[in-house]
This record gives sequence, C-alpha cells and structure tokens, in this order.
Amino acid sequence: MSTKTVSKINQLLQSIPHGTVLLSTWLTDQGYSHDLQQKYKHSQWLTPIGRGAYKRTGDDITIFGALYALQKQANKAIHPGGPSALYLQGYAHFIAMENQALTLFSPQAVKLPVWFTKNWSAEYTFRRTAMLPGSEALTGYNTGNFEIRISSVSRAMMECLEMVPDHFDLEEAWLIMEGLNALPPHQVQYLLEQCNSIKTKRLFLYFAEKAGHTWFKYLDMSRIQLGTGKRSIVKNGVLNPKYQITLPKNLA
Repeated sequence: MSTKTVSKINQLLQSIPHGTVLLSTWLTDQGYSHDLQQKYKHSQWLTPIGRGAYKRTGDDITIFGALYALQKQANKAIHPGGPSALYLQGYAHFIAMENQALTLFSPQAVKLPVWFTKNWSAEYTFRRTAMLPGSEALTGYNTGNFEIRISSVSRAMMECLEMVPDHFDLEEAWLIMEGLNALPPHQVQYLLEQCNSIKTKRLFLYFAEKAGHTWFKYLDMSRIQLGTGKRSIVKNGVLNPKYQITLPKNLA
C-alpha cells in the first residue's frame, strides 16, 4: 500500500471516534472510493460488520456506536427515547434499565439497515410513531468517546405516555412525572402543540397538574388541541371530567 494511501486512512481514523461504525456510503462521500475501502479491508485497517458498514479493526462497537453512524453519517431520524432517554439522564432511578433493551424511536418511514439489526437485534425495541416530529427537542448524550442525540426529558416523558398502558406502566409514568419539576415550559408548550396523540397530551397535562409543578401554570392551554370525546386509558377506571380520560382509581 502506498504512503499516500496509508496517510489517507490515518487521517480518517484520527477524525472518527473509537467505537463507532463507518458507513461505506459516507466514506465514499468523504473521498474514500469503494476500491480504496477494499484496500483498507484487505490490509486489515477496516473490518466489515455487514453490507455497507465497517468498524476500525480491533474496536468493540456498542449499539451507541452504531447509532452514532445512523445519526451522523446516514442522517437517519432515529434516537433513544422514552424510558431509555429518561434513564440515561438520571430521571428514572427506580426503573431497572441496566440490562434492558434501548427503546428507539423514529418516524414511520424510517427503516433500520440490515447490518444494524443483524448485530444488535437483542439490544433494542423499535417504535415508529408519528406522535412528534422526528428531530424536535433532542439533546446530546456523551458516551465518553462521542455524542449521540437522545430525547430531551420533556419529549421522553411524552414518549413514555404514548406507550402506556400496553408497553409502559402507567403508575411508573406517574412516579417519573412527579419528579419532573424543572421542565422548560417553552419546550413543553411547543411539544404539546406539535404532538399528534390526544391521549398523550391529555395524560401529560393531567399528571403535570396533579403533581403541582410550577411550570404548568405557564402553559397556554388555548393553543393545545385536546380533541373531543373520552379516552379510556384503562378498563373499569374512573373518568376525569376535565381531561376526559379514564384512569385507575389510585391515579384518578
């Protein structure tokens, strides 16, 4: 391999954080042709982990390193959210998440590449939803070597409520909301206006008011569309007349 080729791969590896995936399409866009990528593979600079994806030879890649590539290189609107994002930001100490799968959210049209599903299928659950725009109210999460985007606390709480009662426990959601006394009201207002789930908006507002959070009083309810008709969250529950949602007796 020529000195120029070695220098080029050295420049690449110095610019990419350890522990992240390198996508073939992205490498091509950066000036590393398919032939050059094959040379790096045969020289054991890069190791393929599936079609169209490599890792730096010797690197251990976690699901976070794979998400880094999807977000930064493929520009896919996919992020850890809901209970996973709350846990990563320290807002759900009582939820046993240490060895649990990440909950990933994306718009409905997003598909995961085969190299991702092949290597990390046991480490995530995937929720396609139109509840909120795909890139709104995300925040940075530092893994140590690099940063990925995850749901802000406000968005993550709404994602949890979108999952209840079938995929997330309603009482756990209430316990989390009780502790969210410092949410930015402008962000909450924006998300509630953008949210397409009537159930989620009504639950969020009911829990926020029930918890007595000071930021609740800064919300402009006239700009939040809450729909019409009742929403049954649980069977045989108690109807809250203000928000027209049926809740368990202990939460009503």
